[in-house]
Amino acid sequence: MNVRRYIPVLLVALLAACASPPVADGDFYTVRRGDTLIALGRAFGYSHHELATWNRLSDEDEIHVGQVLRVKPPPAARTRPAESAAVRKAPDRKPAAAEPKKEAPPPAPSSAEAERLNWMWPAQGKLSATTDRNQKGIDISGTTGQPVWAAEAGKVTYAGRGIRGYGNMIIVKHSRTLLSVYAHNKSIMVKEGQTVNRGQQIAEMGDTDSRTVKLYFEIRSNGKPINPVPLLPKPRS
Repeated sequence: MNVRRYIPVLLVALLAACASPPVADGDFYTVRRGDTLIALGRAFGYSHHELATWNRLSDEDEIHVGQVLRVKPPPAARTRPAESAAVRKAPDRKPAAAEPKKEAPPPAPSSAEAERLNWMWPAQGKLSATTDRNQKGIDISGTTGQPVWAAEAGKVTYAGRGIRGYGNMIIVKHSRTLLSVYAHNKSIMVKEGQTVNRGQQIAEMGDTDSRTVKLYFEIRSNGKPINPVPLLPKPRS
């Protein structure tokens, strides 16, 4: 048997196997040797940017053999089935210039709605004016670890240390327009999305991003601070 006669045939078969188009398993595809996002995007009718987004890749070429990739849009992105690849690949056309819409200015901060709520002091301590002109709330000085309470019932929309200058901070939403802010806490005792009651302990007083131990407290209406003192009960003499 002349084996050399069959070598070209074997080489052709091997090359054909290597050049076989990628086949997805439903919405997903397992990466093979030589695959790139650009090539896979062309094969499945999407851009490599879309594949990178669906698979949360920090580098659009960061794929390796055996990796399972989503090669079709996730269910949330399929809200318009009428759009086809032909539509996506259509040449860009500059939209006709339109007159800019005049947006209504945001409503001015008002204490009218805030006055209808039953506010309480968020902590015990000495009231002092804040020294930061950019802040419109109040400082309540105290001791490390003393309780910080929700000044009114609501839902926690922020709990963390991601805003510079406020330290460990909590934001509670009381209505569509009203928020209260609690900053510089030593520790946070609630989570985002949690519903809290009036007077419930939400934190411990501290000095994060502050030179002294205190609670910085704000009430905001339509995103802008309003003076909280008239809304709080009068201190006992």
